[in-house]
Amino acid sequence: MDNNKVATEQTVTNGQRNYIFILLFILMLCDQADRMVISSLFPYIQKDWGISDFECGMLISMFYWAAVICVLPASILVDRWSRKKSIGILSIIWSLASFAGAFVLNFRQLLTTRTIIGVGEAGYGPAGAAMLSWLYPLEKRARIFGIWNAAQPLGMAIGVALGGIIAVNLGWRHAFGIVAIPGLIAAILFFFAKDYKSVPLEKTVAGSGTEAASKFRMKPKDVAKEFLGTPTLILTYLGFAGVIFVVTAISTWLPSYFHRISGMPQDQASLRASLVLVLSMVGFFIGGFLSDSWVKKKLNSRPLFAAITTLISALLVFAAFSLTGDAQYAVLIVMGVMITTFAPAGLAVVQEVVHPGLRGMSYAIAVLCMNLLGGSLGPIVIGSISDASNLQTAMLTLPIFLVVSAGLFFAASFFYVRDFNKVEKVQLEVEA
Repeated sequence: MDNNKVATEQTVTNGQRNYIFILLFILMLCDQADRMVISSLFPYIQKDWGISDFECGMLISMFYWAAVICVLPASILVDRWSRKKSIGILSIIWSLASFAGAFVLNFRQLLTTRTIIGVGEAGYGPAGAAMLSWLYPLEKRARIFGIWNAAQPLGMAIGVALGGIIAVNLGWRHAFGIVAIPGLIAAILFFFAKDYKSVPLEKTVAGSGTEAASKFRMKPKDVAKEFLGTPTLILTYLGFAGVIFVVTAISTWLPSYFHRISGMPQDQASLRASLVLVLSMVGFFIGGFLSDSWVKKKLNSRPLFAAITTLISALLVFAAFSLTGDAQYAVLIVMGVMITTFAPAGLAVVQEVVHPGLRGMSYAIAVLCMNLLGGSLGPIVIGSISDASNLQTAMLTLPIFLVVSAGLFFAASFFYVRDFNKVEKVQLEVEA
């Protein structure tokens, strides 16, 4: 039984729950739009400044490196201080940094604004995941994570599409300013959301003989043991990294791929790529629904589900970049849907097998692995392979990473039940 269910139903109304979820969805959408709008602006920036594909990749990768550095400190604020204040403050920072991109004069200044966006977005994911884990019980959690994360491809698609359209009609600088405004408004509104009281980091120790069970305060070494002693978490973190490597590489380079390989005008290539991204949101809905349905019958089904869908995605990515024309685009659409179905199950896993007072940090470590080993490397590795050979060859290397991730998720399924059952049971209470 999920220990959040009773506390949430007693202390948070449906209206308050919906208010939080809607704002989290909007902020996730704005997060991705601010992050990916630059991918459709590469040809214009290259024309003005003469930068290479590697430098274009750096404009994406620097965001991830900044998030890697800041995500753990931000998660401490999330778990020990306040979820809603962390989200509000950091969302304002990233929105203002995105807006500042409209006024940069050179590559170094633009790289700086992209870095600050990464700093601001570092705490949003951990705080959002912790709040949703509080608001919704286990049997609904993957579905909610699926709907929430459906904002990722939608936001990416909006950013890519708007970037191309705005660049053609107003100039590429305007794209940064326009996409930043909605996130700034949503960030301010989030200060009026409900939050739960920070959870004491305590563990229960079973008594021996006639002695009653007792609690002890967790020290840093106990926190480290909580993560290192949970194989499900480690394997899932690494599995996420491989998939995010592929997703980020595709979302970054697909507009350029259509422009170079198929000879499309850049605005048409951006729109075509954005359709692949926006339809991938369907995979989050499907993945969340199927994962929640299966977990009622088989407790360790979440990592198994992630393994199966990721392996299918590997086959689809290989097929897509081996084909041309309409057949290629049809497979890309199916691939876009399939490659996101793993995420709701994976996100639920990293919240369900960890102490409730460490859920923000658990998500943060997932983000660290995704960004450091996945998102930050995907654009520059594929950009470097493209510089050395061509973009077609670079894209055909992507299925390898998905096969490895599928194996990691499958391995996690053998530890999930044990790790789930040892989690500390805590009653969460709403903050006054």
